[in-house]
Amino acid sequence: MQVSVESTGNLERRMNFSLPAEQLESGVSGRLREIARTVRIKGFRPGKVPAKVVEQRYGEQVKAEVLNGLLRQAFDSAVREHDLRPAGNPRIDRAGEGELDFTATFEIVPDFGDVDVSKLTVVRHTAEVADADIDQMIENLRLQRRTWNKVEREAKEGDLVAGGLWTQSGDFRQPAEGEERFSTVIGSAQLLPALEAALAGLQPGVEHVLDVAFPENWRQPQLAGKTAQVHVTLAQVSEPVLPEVDAAFIKSFGVKSGQADKFREDIRTNLERELRGALMTRLRREVGEQLTATWAHVELPPRLVENEARGMLAQQVEQVRRSGRDPGQPPANAHEQFLEAARKRVLAGLLVGEVARRHDLRLDPKRVNETLRLIASTYEEPEQVIEMYRNDPQLMQGLQARVMEEQVIDWISERAQRTEQALSFQEAIRG
Repeated sequence: MQVSVESTGNLERRMNFSLPAEQLESGVSGRLREIARTVRIKGFRPGKVPAKVVEQRYGEQVKAEVLNGLLRQAFDSAVREHDLRPAGNPRIDRAGEGELDFTATFEIVPDFGDVDVSKLTVVRHTAEVADADIDQMIENLRLQRRTWNKVEREAKEGDLVAGGLWTQSGDFRQPAEGEERFSTVIGSAQLLPALEAALAGLQPGVEHVLDVAFPENWRQPQLAGKTAQVHVTLAQVSEPVLPEVDAAFIKSFGVKSGQADKFREDIRTNLERELRGALMTRLRREVGEQLTATWAHVELPPRLVENEARGMLAQQVEQVRRSGRDPGQPPANAHEQFLEAARKRVLAGLLVGEVARRHDLRLDPKRVNETLRLIASTYEEPEQVIEMYRNDPQLMQGLQARVMEEQVIDWISERAQRTEQALSFQEAIRG
Protein backbone atom coordinates (compact mmCIF):
# COMPACT_ATOMS: atom_id res chain seq x y z
CA MET A 1 0.00 0.00 0.00
CA GLN A 2 1.44 3.35 -1.08
CA VAL A 3 1.28 5.99 1.66
CA SER A 4 2.39 9.61 1.71
CA VAL A 5 2.18 11.96 4.70
CA GLU A 6 2.48 15.75 4.63
CA SER A 7 2.26 18.46 7.28
CA THR A 8 -0.60 20.93 6.82
CA GLY A 9 -0.05 22.72 10.13
CA ASN A 10 2.01 22.48 13.30
CA LEU A 11 -0.13 19.61 14.58
CA GLU A 12 -2.14 18.62 11.48
CA ARG A 13 -1.17 15.93 9.00
CA ARG A 14 -2.62 14.73 5.70
CA MET A 15 -2.16 11.12 4.67
CA ASN A 16 -2.85 9.87 1.14
CA PHE A 17 -3.26 6.14 0.61
CA SER A 18 -5.03 3.59 -1.58
CA LEU A 19 -6.67 0.28 -0.69
CA PRO A 20 -5.96 -2.83 -2.82
CA ALA A 21 -9.12 -3.65 -4.77
CA GLU A 22 -8.62 -7.39 -4.33
CA GLN A 23 -8.57 -6.97 -0.54
CA LEU A 24 -11.95 -5.25 -0.58
CA GLU A 25 -13.42 -7.83 -2.99
CA SER A 26 -12.13 -10.70 -0.91
CA GLY A 27 -13.53 -9.23 2.29
CA VAL A 28 -16.96 -8.61 0.77
CA SER A 29 -17.14 -12.07 -0.80
CA GLY A 30 -16.18 -13.76 2.47
CA ARG A 31 -18.76 -11.83 4.48
CA LEU A 32 -21.53 -12.53 1.94
CA ARG A 33 -20.73 -16.27 2.10
CA GLU A 34 -21.06 -16.14 5.89
CA ILE A 35 -24.45 -14.43 5.60
CA ALA A 36 -25.65 -16.93 2.98
CA ARG A 37 -25.08 -19.84 5.41
CA THR A 38 -27.46 -18.46 8.05
CA VAL A 39 -29.75 -15.88 6.44
CA ARG A 40 -33.48 -16.57 6.24
CA ILE A 41 -35.30 -15.20 3.19
CA LYS A 42 -38.88 -16.10 2.34
CA GLY A 43 -39.09 -18.61 -0.49
CA PHE A 44 -35.68 -20.19 0.16
CA ARG A 45 -34.51 -22.86 2.54
CA PRO A 46 -31.87 -21.83 5.14
CA GLY A 47 -28.42 -22.13 3.59
CA LYS A 48 -29.86 -22.45 0.07
CA VAL A 49 -30.34 -18.75 -0.79
CA PRO A 50 -28.65 -18.01 -4.15
CA ALA A 51 -25.51 -15.90 -3.90
CA LYS A 52 -27.00 -13.36 -6.31
CA VAL A 53 -30.01 -12.80 -4.02
CA VAL A 54 -27.78 -12.39 -0.96
CA GLU A 55 -25.62 -9.91 -2.85
CA GLN A 56 -28.59 -7.87 -4.04
CA ARG A 57 -30.02 -7.63 -0.52
CA TYR A 58 -26.87 -7.20 1.55
CA GLY A 59 -24.15 -6.22 -0.92
CA GLU A 60 -24.08 -2.46 -0.33
CA GLN A 61 -24.29 -2.78 3.44
CA VAL A 62 -21.55 -5.41 3.56
CA LYS A 63 -19.32 -3.40 1.23
CA ALA A 64 -19.63 -0.33 3.46
CA GLU A 65 -18.85 -2.36 6.59
CA VAL A 66 -15.83 -4.09 5.06
CA LEU A 67 -14.56 -0.81 3.59
CA ASN A 68 -14.77 0.93 6.96
CA GLY A 69 -12.86 -1.90 8.59
CA LEU A 70 -10.15 -1.84 5.91
CA LEU A 71 -9.83 1.95 6.17
CA ARG A 72 -9.24 1.72 9.92
CA GLN A 73 -6.73 -1.11 9.48
CA ALA A 74 -4.89 0.76 6.72
CA PHE A 75 -4.79 3.99 8.69
CA ASP A 76 -3.57 2.29 11.88
CA SER A 77 -0.89 0.41 9.93
CA ALA A 78 0.34 3.60 8.22
CA VAL A 79 0.40 5.46 11.54
CA ARG A 80 2.62 2.77 13.07
CA GLU A 81 4.85 2.66 10.00
CA HIS A 82 5.42 6.44 10.08
CA ASP A 83 5.66 6.58 13.91
CA LEU A 84 2.76 9.02 14.21
CA ARG A 85 0.58 9.56 17.30
CA PRO A 86 -2.89 10.80 16.28
CA ALA A 87 -4.90 12.92 18.70
CA GLY A 88 -8.53 12.01 18.14
CA ASN A 89 -10.11 10.27 15.17
CA PRO A 90 -9.10 11.06 11.58
CA ARG A 91 -11.41 12.47 8.92
CA ILE A 92 -11.18 10.15 5.94
CA ASP A 93 -12.41 11.30 2.52
CA ARG A 94 -12.21 9.90 -0.97
CA ALA A 95 -9.41 11.43 -3.01
CA GLY A 96 -8.73 11.64 -6.72
CA GLU A 97 -10.60 9.66 -9.33
CA GLY A 98 -9.90 6.20 -7.97
CA GLU A 99 -12.70 4.58 -5.99
CA LEU A 100 -10.20 3.27 -3.42
CA ASP A 101 -8.02 6.38 -3.11
CA PHE A 102 -8.39 8.17 0.23
CA THR A 103 -7.10 11.12 2.21
CA ALA A 104 -7.00 11.05 6.01
CA THR A 105 -6.71 14.38 7.79
CA PHE A 106 -5.81 14.19 11.46
CA GLU A 107 -4.05 15.94 14.32
CA ILE A 108 -1.14 14.59 16.30
CA VAL A 109 -0.22 14.67 19.98
CA PRO A 110 2.02 17.66 20.72
CA ASP A 111 5.56 17.35 22.07
CA PHE A 112 5.34 17.87 25.84
CA GLY A 113 9.09 17.80 26.40
CA ASP A 114 10.19 16.55 29.80
CA VAL A 115 7.18 15.27 31.74
CA ASP A 116 8.60 15.11 35.27
CA VAL A 117 5.62 14.67 37.59
CA SER A 118 7.87 14.71 40.67
CA LYS A 119 7.90 18.51 40.31
CA LEU A 120 4.13 18.72 40.81
CA THR A 121 2.66 19.63 44.19
CA VAL A 122 -0.51 17.69 44.94
CA VAL A 123 -2.88 17.79 47.90
CA ARG A 124 -4.42 14.37 48.50
CA HIS A 125 -7.56 14.49 50.62
CA THR A 126 -8.48 11.71 53.02
CA ALA A 127 -11.71 10.98 54.86
CA GLU A 128 -13.49 8.17 56.68
CA VAL A 129 -17.10 7.21 57.27
CA ALA A 130 -17.94 7.80 60.95
CA ASP A 131 -20.86 6.43 62.96
CA ALA A 132 -22.33 9.94 62.93
CA ASP A 133 -22.45 9.82 59.12
CA ILE A 134 -24.41 6.57 59.27
CA ASP A 135 -26.77 8.13 61.81
CA GLN A 136 -27.28 11.10 59.48
CA MET A 137 -28.04 8.80 56.54
CA ILE A 138 -30.61 6.89 58.58
CA GLU A 139 -32.19 10.21 59.52
CA ASN A 140 -32.29 11.16 55.83
CA LEU A 141 -34.00 7.87 55.02
CA ARG A 142 -36.57 8.53 57.74
CA LEU A 143 -37.23 11.95 56.21
CA GLN A 144 -37.79 10.31 52.82
CA ARG A 145 -40.49 8.09 54.37
CA ARG A 146 -42.14 10.77 56.50
CA THR A 147 -45.88 11.38 56.55
CA TRP A 148 -47.74 14.60 57.40
CA ASN A 149 -50.29 15.47 60.07
CA LYS A 150 -52.37 18.63 59.80
CA VAL A 151 -51.92 20.97 62.80
CA GLU A 152 -53.68 24.11 64.00
CA ARG A 153 -50.74 26.31 65.00
CA GLU A 154 -48.29 28.74 63.47
CA ALA A 155 -45.85 27.32 60.93
CA LYS A 156 -42.27 26.49 61.80
CA GLU A 157 -39.22 25.17 59.99
CA GLY A 158 -39.71 21.61 58.74
CA ASP A 159 -43.47 22.01 58.33
CA LEU A 160 -45.27 21.40 55.06
CA VAL A 161 -47.29 24.53 54.26
CA ALA A 162 -49.76 25.20 51.45
CA GLY A 163 -51.48 28.41 50.52
CA GLY A 164 -51.68 31.31 48.10
CA LEU A 165 -49.75 34.53 47.54
CA TRP A 166 -49.59 37.61 45.38
CA THR A 167 -46.90 40.29 45.08
CA GLN A 168 -47.13 44.07 44.80
CA SER A 169 -44.33 46.44 43.77
CA GLY A 170 -45.51 49.94 42.88
CA ASP A 171 -48.11 49.55 40.13
CA PHE A 172 -46.94 46.03 39.29
CA ARG A 173 -48.97 43.10 40.62
CA GLN A 174 -48.09 39.44 40.18
CA PRO A 175 -50.36 37.74 39.26
CA ALA A 176 -52.51 40.46 37.75
CA GLU A 177 -55.59 38.92 39.37
CA GLY A 178 -56.12 36.37 42.11
CA GLU A 179 -53.18 34.57 43.70
CA GLU A 180 -50.55 31.93 42.99
CA ARG A 181 -50.93 28.63 44.81
CA PHE A 182 -47.85 27.12 46.44
CA SER A 183 -46.78 24.23 48.62
CA THR A 184 -43.37 23.86 50.26
CA VAL A 185 -41.51 22.44 53.23
CA ILE A 186 -40.07 25.37 55.17
CA GLY A 187 -36.30 25.09 54.97
CA SER A 188 -36.21 23.06 51.75
CA ALA A 189 -35.24 26.08 49.58
CA GLN A 190 -37.98 25.33 47.04
CA LEU A 191 -39.10 28.96 47.15
CA LEU A 192 -37.13 32.21 47.20
CA PRO A 193 -35.08 31.81 50.44
CA ALA A 194 -36.11 35.22 51.84
CA LEU A 195 -39.78 34.35 51.30
CA GLU A 196 -39.52 30.81 52.58
CA ALA A 197 -37.78 31.91 55.78
CA ALA A 198 -40.56 34.45 56.41
CA LEU A 199 -43.22 31.71 56.34
CA ALA A 200 -42.11 30.43 59.74
CA GLY A 201 -44.31 31.98 62.43
CA LEU A 202 -47.33 32.62 60.19
CA GLN A 203 -50.80 31.51 61.32
CA PRO A 204 -53.01 29.58 58.86
CA GLY A 205 -56.12 31.33 57.60
CA VAL A 206 -54.70 34.82 58.13
CA GLU A 207 -53.37 37.10 55.37
CA HIS A 208 -49.86 38.28 56.17
CA VAL A 209 -48.00 41.02 54.29
CA LEU A 210 -44.25 40.34 54.06
CA ASP A 211 -41.50 42.68 52.84
CA VAL A 212 -39.34 40.47 50.64
CA ALA A 213 -36.09 41.50 48.91
CA PHE A 214 -35.78 39.97 45.42
CA PRO A 215 -32.31 39.27 43.95
CA GLU A 216 -30.89 41.26 41.04
CA ASN A 217 -31.16 38.27 38.70
CA TRP A 218 -34.78 37.45 39.55
CA ARG A 219 -36.71 36.04 36.60
CA GLN A 220 -39.40 38.76 36.85
CA PRO A 221 -37.73 42.04 35.70
CA GLN A 222 -40.31 44.22 37.55
CA LEU A 223 -39.21 42.61 40.85
CA ALA A 224 -35.49 42.09 40.21
CA GLY A 225 -33.37 43.93 42.77
CA LYS A 226 -36.42 45.38 44.57
CA THR A 227 -38.14 44.91 47.92
CA ALA A 228 -41.81 44.09 47.32
CA GLN A 229 -44.81 43.31 49.46
CA VAL A 230 -45.84 39.67 49.30
CA HIS A 231 -49.36 38.91 50.54
CA VAL A 232 -49.44 35.34 51.89
CA THR A 233 -52.30 33.28 53.29
CA LEU A 234 -51.52 29.79 54.57
CA ALA A 235 -54.39 27.38 53.94
CA GLN A 236 -52.84 24.47 55.81
CA VAL A 237 -49.88 23.64 58.05
CA SER A 238 -48.74 20.02 58.51
CA GLU A 239 -45.99 18.68 60.72
CA PRO A 240 -43.77 15.73 59.77
CA VAL A 241 -44.19 12.30 61.34
CA LEU A 242 -41.01 10.22 60.99
CA PRO A 243 -41.18 6.41 61.00
CA GLU A 244 -39.49 4.37 63.71
CA VAL A 245 -36.32 2.53 62.72
CA ASP A 246 -37.84 -0.88 63.35
CA ALA A 247 -37.63 -4.21 61.52
CA ALA A 248 -40.33 -3.25 59.02
CA PHE A 249 -38.56 0.01 58.17
CA ILE A 250 -35.22 -1.78 57.75
CA LYS A 251 -36.72 -4.53 55.57
CA SER A 252 -38.20 -1.90 53.27
CA PHE A 253 -34.60 -1.06 52.22
CA GLY A 254 -33.81 -4.63 51.18
CA VAL A 255 -32.33 -5.92 54.46
CA LYS A 256 -34.29 -9.17 54.71
CA SER A 257 -33.26 -9.90 58.29
CA GLY A 258 -34.56 -6.54 59.52
CA GLN A 259 -31.55 -6.33 61.85
CA ALA A 260 -30.17 -2.89 62.70
CA ASP A 261 -26.53 -4.05 62.62
CA LYS A 262 -26.87 -5.37 59.06
CA PHE A 263 -28.70 -2.19 58.06
CA ARG A 264 -25.87 -0.02 59.38
CA GLU A 265 -23.29 -2.28 57.72
CA ASP A 266 -24.99 -1.88 54.33
CA ILE A 267 -25.21 1.88 54.79
CA ARG A 268 -21.52 2.04 55.68
CA THR A 269 -20.64 0.07 52.52
CA ASN A 270 -22.69 2.45 50.37
CA LEU A 271 -21.21 5.55 52.00
CA GLU A 272 -17.65 4.22 51.62
CA ARG A 273 -18.30 3.61 47.92
CA GLU A 274 -19.63 7.15 47.55
CA LEU A 275 -16.62 8.46 49.48
CA ARG A 276 -14.11 6.64 47.25
CA GLY A 277 -15.69 8.21 44.21
CA ALA A 278 -15.69 11.67 45.77
CA LEU A 279 -12.03 11.43 46.82
CA MET A 280 -11.02 10.24 43.34
CA THR A 281 -12.93 13.16 41.80
CA ARG A 282 -11.04 15.55 44.07
CA LEU A 283 -7.71 13.91 43.22
CA ARG A 284 -8.46 13.95 39.50
CA ARG A 285 -9.26 17.66 39.71
CA GLU A 286 -6.16 18.36 41.82
CA VAL A 287 -3.79 16.50 39.49
CA GLY A 288 -5.52 17.93 36.42
CA GLU A 289 -5.06 21.49 37.67
CA GLN A 290 -1.36 20.84 38.31
CA LEU A 291 -0.86 19.30 34.87
CA THR A 292 -2.70 22.04 32.98
CA ALA A 293 -0.90 24.81 34.89
CA THR A 294 2.56 23.29 34.38
CA TRP A 295 2.12 22.56 30.65
CA ALA A 296 -0.18 25.48 29.79
CA HIS A 297 2.34 26.71 27.21
CA VAL A 298 1.97 23.62 25.00
CA GLU A 299 0.11 24.12 21.71
CA LEU A 300 -2.89 21.82 21.46
CA PRO A 301 -4.66 20.32 18.42
CA PRO A 302 -7.27 23.01 17.61
CA ARG A 303 -9.85 20.66 16.10
CA LEU A 304 -9.65 18.34 19.10
CA VAL A 305 -10.25 21.28 21.46
CA GLU A 306 -13.16 22.55 19.35
CA ASN A 307 -14.78 19.10 19.25
CA GLU A 308 -14.47 18.88 23.04
CA ALA A 309 -16.09 22.31 23.42
CA ARG A 310 -18.94 21.29 21.14
CA GLY A 311 -19.40 18.13 23.18
CA MET A 312 -19.60 20.18 26.39
CA LEU A 313 -22.22 22.42 24.78
CA ALA A 314 -24.24 19.37 23.73
CA GLN A 315 -24.15 18.07 27.32
CA GLN A 316 -25.44 21.39 28.63
CA VAL A 317 -28.25 21.46 26.05
CA GLU A 318 -29.24 17.92 26.99
CA GLN A 319 -29.28 18.80 30.70
CA VAL A 320 -31.60 21.73 30.00
CA ARG A 321 -33.86 19.48 27.94
CA ARG A 322 -34.01 16.83 30.69
CA SER A 323 -35.00 19.49 33.21
CA GLY A 324 -38.15 20.03 31.15
CA ARG A 325 -37.10 23.33 29.60
CA ASP A 326 -36.72 24.13 25.91
CA PRO A 327 -33.05 24.92 25.21
CA GLY A 328 -33.85 26.35 21.78
CA GLN A 329 -31.35 26.35 18.96
CA PRO A 330 -27.89 27.46 20.21
CA PRO A 331 -26.12 30.05 18.03
CA ALA A 332 -23.37 28.80 15.73
CA ASN A 333 -20.62 30.09 18.03
CA ALA A 334 -22.22 28.93 21.31
CA HIS A 335 -19.44 26.37 21.85
CA GLU A 336 -16.86 29.15 22.16
CA GLN A 337 -17.86 29.76 25.78
CA PHE A 338 -16.49 26.29 26.56
CA LEU A 339 -13.18 26.61 24.72
CA GLU A 340 -11.05 27.40 27.78
CA ALA A 341 -12.56 24.56 29.81
CA ALA A 342 -12.23 22.27 26.78
CA ARG A 343 -8.58 23.21 26.37
CA LYS A 344 -7.85 22.25 29.98
CA ARG A 345 -9.73 18.99 29.65
CA VAL A 346 -7.92 18.06 26.42
CA LEU A 347 -4.53 19.04 27.85
CA ALA A 348 -5.05 16.98 31.01
CA GLY A 349 -6.28 13.99 28.99
CA LEU A 350 -3.33 14.08 26.59
CA LEU A 351 -0.85 14.40 29.45
CA VAL A 352 -2.40 11.45 31.28
CA GLY A 353 -2.05 9.43 28.10
CA GLU A 354 1.54 10.62 27.68
CA VAL A 355 2.47 9.55 31.21
CA ALA A 356 0.90 6.13 30.64
CA ARG A 357 2.80 5.70 27.35
CA ARG A 358 6.19 6.83 28.61
CA HIS A 359 6.05 4.65 31.71
CA ASP A 360 4.33 1.70 30.03
CA LEU A 361 1.42 1.74 32.47
CA ARG A 362 -1.05 -1.04 31.75
CA LEU A 363 -4.71 -1.45 32.54
CA ASP A 364 -5.23 -3.51 35.69
CA PRO A 365 -7.98 -6.10 34.96
CA LYS A 366 -8.51 -6.64 38.69
CA ARG A 367 -9.23 -2.95 39.17
CA VAL A 368 -11.63 -3.00 36.22
CA ASN A 369 -13.57 -5.88 37.81
CA GLU A 370 -13.61 -4.14 41.20
CA THR A 371 -14.91 -0.92 39.66
CA LEU A 372 -17.53 -2.79 37.65
CA ARG A 373 -18.76 -4.56 40.81
CA LEU A 374 -18.89 -1.24 42.64
CA ILE A 375 -21.03 0.23 39.85
CA ALA A 376 -23.26 -2.84 39.74
CA SER A 377 -23.77 -2.87 43.51
CA THR A 378 -25.83 0.34 43.24
CA TYR A 379 -28.52 -1.55 41.27
CA GLU A 380 -31.12 -4.06 42.43
CA GLU A 381 -29.80 -6.77 40.07
CA PRO A 382 -25.97 -6.40 40.14
CA GLU A 383 -25.26 -9.50 38.06
CA GLN A 384 -27.48 -8.25 35.24
CA VAL A 385 -25.55 -4.96 35.18
CA ILE A 386 -22.22 -6.81 35.06
CA GLU A 387 -23.50 -8.96 32.19
CA MET A 388 -24.72 -5.85 30.34
CA TYR A 389 -21.28 -4.23 30.55
CA ARG A 390 -19.50 -7.40 29.41
CA ASN A 391 -21.79 -7.76 26.40
CA ASP A 392 -21.53 -4.10 25.34
CA PRO A 393 -18.07 -3.20 23.94
CA GLN A 394 -18.82 0.52 24.10
CA LEU A 395 -19.80 0.41 27.79
CA MET A 396 -16.77 -1.73 28.63
CA GLN A 397 -14.45 0.56 26.67
CA GLY A 398 -15.73 3.56 28.63
CA LEU A 399 -15.23 1.70 31.92
CA GLN A 400 -11.69 0.69 30.97
CA ALA A 401 -10.82 4.28 29.98
CA ARG A 402 -12.11 5.53 33.33
CA VAL A 403 -10.11 2.93 35.28
CA MET A 404 -6.96 3.59 33.26
CA GLU A 405 -7.26 7.31 33.94
CA GLU A 406 -7.66 6.64 37.67
CA GLN A 407 -4.60 4.38 37.63
CA VAL A 408 -2.49 7.10 36.01
CA ILE A 409 -3.85 9.75 38.39
CA ASP A 410 -2.87 7.54 41.35
CA TRP A 411 0.55 6.91 39.81
CA ILE A 412 1.18 10.65 39.36
CA SER A 413 0.01 11.57 42.86
CA GLU A 414 2.28 8.93 44.43
CA ARG A 415 5.34 10.43 42.71
CA ALA A 416 4.48 14.11 43.06
CA GLN A 417 5.32 16.26 46.05
CA ARG A 418 2.16 15.60 48.00
CA THR A 419 0.56 16.54 51.25
CA GLU A 420 -2.47 14.94 52.84
CA GLN A 421 -5.43 16.90 54.11
CA ALA A 422 -8.05 15.20 56.26
CA LEU A 423 -11.71 16.03 55.63
CA SER A 424 -14.94 14.91 57.22
CA PHE A 425 -17.20 12.69 55.15
CA GLN A 426 -19.62 15.56 54.52
CA GLU A 427 -16.81 17.90 53.43
CA ALA A 428 -15.40 15.25 51.08
CA ILE A 429 -18.63 14.47 49.25
CA ARG A 430 -19.54 18.14 48.84
CA GLY A 431 -16.70 18.32 46.36
